[in-house]
Amino acid sequence: MTTERTPETATQADIKRYQANLDDEIDGIAIYQMLAEAERDPKRRAIFEELAEVEVHHADVWRAKLREAGVAPREHGPSLKMRALGWLARRFGVRSVLPIVRNMEAGAYTAYMAQGEAGQAIAPDERDHRKTMSRLERGEVQPAEAITQRESWHRGGGGGTLRASVFGVSDGLVSNASLVMGFAGAQTHGDIVLLAGVAGLLAGAFSMAAGEYVSMRAQRELFERQIELERQELEVSPEEEKREISLIYRAKGVSREQADAMAAQLMQDPEVALDTLVREELGLDPSSLGSPWGAATGSFLAFAGGAVVPVLPFIFAPASEDVSLGYVVVSAVLSLVALFGVGASLSLFTGRSALFSGLRQTALGAAAAALTYVIGSVIGVSTGG
Repeated sequence: MTTERTPETATQADIKRYQANLDDEIDGIAIYQMLAEAERDPKRRAIFEELAEVEVHHADVWRAKLREAGVAPREHGPSLKMRALGWLARRFGVRSVLPIVRNMEAGAYTAYMAQGEAGQAIAPDERDHRKTMSRLERGEVQPAEAITQRESWHRGGGGGTLRASVFGVSDGLVSNASLVMGFAGAQTHGDIVLLAGVAGLLAGAFSMAAGEYVSMRAQRELFERQIELERQELEVSPEEEKREISLIYRAKGVSREQADAMAAQLMQDPEVALDTLVREELGLDPSSLGSPWGAATGSFLAFAGGAVVPVLPFIFAPASEDVSLGYVVVSAVLSLVALFGVGASLSLFTGRSALFSGLRQTALGAAAAALTYVIGSVIGVSTGG
């Protein structure tokens, strides 16, 4: 068997790399064993156990390289990151961590391909592990089901935005109506109630926008990372990717000859091949990864749109006088009407009747506002308000 170097010529950089590879493989063994323990399905559990055995072989390769270099391998338990992933798998289910493990395997493949003979011999296994993670993540769906899933992904672009907007309006309505009613119940001056309402509107809207921006940015970066990894694999192993494209079309019912011809034609343009792999293998649309700024702006406007409703009557309330019951009633009526409209809109997503959804949303919002009004009244009396 040929080796990258003889023991006499192994450098400190080589030894450091061997140990780092061994550390990564020990983590790989641990995470697959933990996934096997957390997995309830026997067939999927067996897959994780087999993957762990492969990682055991990889670890032995790097132990042998270290010994050849005259260095005793440094053994250790799984890293904190692997322990955290194992906890997440047990707590939230195995599929919740599969995207993270898939990206780890993709990174390992790229790293090994940049190393010498031993690393490049292991790299195809890491690539296969990533493919396995992708299939397990999708649940080994049939082609027809995969098409349905991708269609729901695309529908989620518009439908998801609409749904988020409706929930944003609902959050703004309930939270700010409760806030305004609490201050109104304390019998404070009109300008205080107005100030509280505007402050609640801005604070909630900015909070929603910031949260949505961070969430969408993280999601987009994850998708971009997956696409970039696919691009790297296309550059490093074009023949493997061509076979992958062919298999995709064969799974759709295309004959082997036609699938091979289509794959060869697509591979003539790397960008077209990448687009095909990203759409078919990852289930992503490269042109529709989501806009963080768009999501943040939409969340801000949706929350503000709902939060402004209970504040409107107090714009006309006397600034230096206690709020009269009339303004409170008008604010409550406007809020209840808006809550009913939001609840009825939610029926588009839940399948319930518009009347049922509207009344339920109205009842929940009214209960929250009434409770804060009572609390505000008690606080106002106790402080002499």
